[in-house]
Amino acid sequence: MKTEYFKEYSTALMRDMEFKRYGHAGRPVIFIPCQDGRFYDFENFKMTDAWAPWIDSGKVTVFSIDTIDKETWSNKWDDPRRRICRYEDWIRYITDELVPHVRSITNEHNGWEGYPGIIVTGCSLGATHAANLFFRRPDLFDGLLALSGIYTAEYGFDYYMDGLVYNNSPLHFLPNMPKDHPYISLYNLKKAIICVGLGPWEVPDSTRQLHHILMDKGIHAWVDYWGYDCAHDWCWWQKQVDYFVPYLLGEK
Repeated sequence: MKTEYFKEYSTALMRDMEFKRYGHAGRPVIFIPCQDGRFYDFENFKMTDAWAPWIDSGKVTVFSIDTIDKETWSNKWDDPRRRICRYEDWIRYITDELVPHVRSITNEHNGWEGYPGIIVTGCSLGATHAANLFFRRPDLFDGLLALSGIYTAEYGFDYYMDGLVYNNSPLHFLPNMPKDHPYISLYNLKKAIICVGLGPWEVPDSTRQLHHILMDKGIHAWVDYWGYDCAHDWCWWQKQVDYFVPYLLGEK
């Protein structure tokens, strides 16, 4: 498996950001780690093994990135306005800096002039961030695999609410989206998978709330609930990758 490490300065965040690329060709996938995790968790927790059939065959290239959760969602003793502004800086880093770079690398390695949309995925709080990016920017992301996420910003910001928190909380902004909003037709051109287990440490209620909103708005997504044996853990997320990625890539 071809890999490459990057460390680059982010203007949006005013700091260096690290990420790693796995693969030599294929559709780009951005992987977001769990809460307070790092880009190398994708490899350390054996997600490389789960994605290997599609990475090695040149169907996908995975870009495993860093969050700044310790400055934002996890940093509850700091001022919430400062934290949500910092999180919005991270969103701008993704959309304005990382995505163009991923496109450039993808085109170069595939010999493409254009590019397919980017799949975004994550586990736990990484799924929260992935779903937020997908629902905020369907012009940039054309696939979502969200595993064991919580889809309200209340998880990180409790009862503090302002415009930025609202815009980063799908359980808040999606209910108010008009049914004729152009984003809804964009969502429905893409494939979105949202999965949660019913076992230890899982929080299925958030997924159920999102599921009801999606159905009400006519947004097509595969929302799947696994059993009471399915825990909030890497071994289950690996199994879910094996199960869902063929659908995400149009193989079934």
